[in-house]
Amino acid sequence: MISAWAVSNRLVMGQLKVNDKSNEITAIPELINLLDISGCIVTIDAIGCQREIVKTIVQKEGDYVIALKSNQGNLHQNVENLFKEAISKRCKGFKASNYSTHEFGHGREEIRNYLMLTDVCKHIEESEKWENFQSIGMVESVRIVNGETTVETRYYITSLGLDAKKFGNSVRSHWRIENSLHWVLDVGFHEDDCRIRKDMRRKILQFFAILQLTF
Repeated sequence: MISAWAVSNRLVMGQLKVNDKSNEITAIPELINLLDISGCIVTIDAIGCQREIVKTIVQKEGDYVIALKSNQGNLHQNVENLFKEAISKRCKGFKASNYSTHEFGHGREEIRNYLMLTDVCKHIEESEKWENFQSIGMVESVRIVNGETTVETRYYITSLGLDAKKFGNSVRSHWRIENSLHWVLDVGFHEDDCRIRKDMRRKILQFFAILQLTF
């Protein structure tokens, strides 16, 4: 199953069962086409980093913020290298925007640094094949728990203009689907405790693709 979660409304706007002989990559555009996403920001995990999905979002007059992973090959490497270069030069020669948050809670301290670069498509191989590709984003999460510090860096492509705060809010709110939808299903409705099983191998191979809309 894939779900479209509206952050502001705290509602599931649509769900679609993935065909047994297909996968989330083909199902996501189908779900998007069922929705009115005009003026919305669509955030998707790295599985949604596909040109056809991006094209569908833009055709429906929406914006996108989509995660990158190393399995994206040259695109991920190009983006990572550009950020390394920009940081080493303190963003001189780059059109950049940054934003930071500092939070305490649940026994941990977390600092999130957001950096956006725009007007960089000329440095990214085949960037013209990605519809309305405007900017790239980086999130550096520094977490301190019991005196131990961990650092995680994530990269994104987006149709948003140069606004690191807007980008940061979009990335951060993406995870509300975990607390507002998946937590309710798992804890409130005990979905994971259900012992009814059919076609176990197929169910094990299936997993959720997260699609989220922000207004």
